[in-house]
Amino acid sequence: MVLVELLIVLSAIFLGARLGSIGIGFAGGLGVLILTLGFGMKPGTIPIDVILIIMSVIAAIAAMQVAGGLDYLVSLAERVLRKNPKQVTFLAPIVTYVMTLFAGTGHTAFATLPVIAEVAKEQGIRPSRPLSIAVVASQIAITASPISAALVLMSGMLEKYNVSYLQILLICIPTTFIACMTGAFVAQFMGKDLAEDEIYQERLAKGLVSLHRGEARALKSGAKLSVLIFLFAIIAVVTYATAISDTVAWIDNPALPRNEAIMVFMLTAATLIALITKIDTSEVLNAATFKSGMSACICVLGVAWLGDTFVSNHLNDIKDISGVVLTEQPWMLAVVLFFASMLLYSQAATTAALIPSALMLGVSPEAAIASFAAVSALFVLPTYPTLLAAVEMDDTGSTRIGKAVFNHPFVIPGVVTITSSVALGFVVANLVL
Repeated sequence: MVLVELLIVLSAIFLGARLGSIGIGFAGGLGVLILTLGFGMKPGTIPIDVILIIMSVIAAIAAMQVAGGLDYLVSLAERVLRKNPKQVTFLAPIVTYVMTLFAGTGHTAFATLPVIAEVAKEQGIRPSRPLSIAVVASQIAITASPISAALVLMSGMLEKYNVSYLQILLICIPTTFIACMTGAFVAQFMGKDLAEDEIYQERLAKGLVSLHRGEARALKSGAKLSVLIFLFAIIAVVTYATAISDTVAWIDNPALPRNEAIMVFMLTAATLIALITKIDTSEVLNAATFKSGMSACICVLGVAWLGDTFVSNHLNDIKDISGVVLTEQPWMLAVVLFFASMLLYSQAATTAALIPSALMLGVSPEAAIASFAAVSALFVLPTYPTLLAAVEMDDTGSTRIGKAVFNHPFVIPGVVTITSSVALGFVVANLVL
């Protein structure tokens, strides 16, 4: 019976992957329905706090986008890239990493990918090199962003193990950033130079390659101010969470717990942006970041609920089968997370589905945090939105998907980056915790 129930869980995940996007959340709910009403299992716990935090953060980000804040960040990114164009393979991942770290969503990379491709072409650099690692950096930075759904989830799970929010950031930010630079070093040697690439030369001869800059976007009057307000909100979140943590304890018996504080600070930021920049709040509902964020809420709801339903009802059986392996070989958790995220297509969904089980099986907090970056293997299957956007925006043909599906330029830099981050994570986690 356990195998049948496991098959239902896997089938729901597979169905959700086939449906794509928000479909993984839909299918998760279907799986819970079958397990509970069909097999009499008790429903698992719904991560309500996490879903509410995602909604609050996305509300502030979407307000900033409507005010022109994301366009302003893109203009800053373009200045950085054009100031040192020959170093675009290293600067591109720094730009996408920082923007994701700041905004809590990897979709900010969409706006910078055309600039990265253009700068690379101007310097005769194969665009697939900076584009590949830039996409990977935008994905792995999710596991280091103070306001990302995945990290908020992780922090909540580890709170009971006396691991503070600040300690997780101190481990995840340096390890993922250094890993991205390692991936960039590898990426700069991948593929032929443009001058030697037959496909590029053929496309150039046919006039299919654009060699001029796009027009600069006009910034809205409140763009800079919206970014400043949002930045102060992030600083407030990190400072307050640190102040009330058990390790720092600057504030005893806080009136506002950490999760509620994140919601309050983010909604306050959205309010200030709306008031000061005078945006039309109805436009927030149509912002791309708002739509992707609400999709993430449904995904976390469905997948986390499905995973917890199965695990909580079979915890002892799972401990007997895999508990010893994970406690004796903790790096195996990273392998499991890597392959799971390929299918779940969401760092938050993968975290919600597997990390609680790993902790209950006896995996140490150090091993869990070190392996955390492995939930970012969204680049393996060439169907993730930012990956496809990079392919479409590179008119040189260098960023292409091969006939074997997996032979595309994102795989090697991505695997190197995640492997490096996990390896560094085990070292840094044992120093910090």
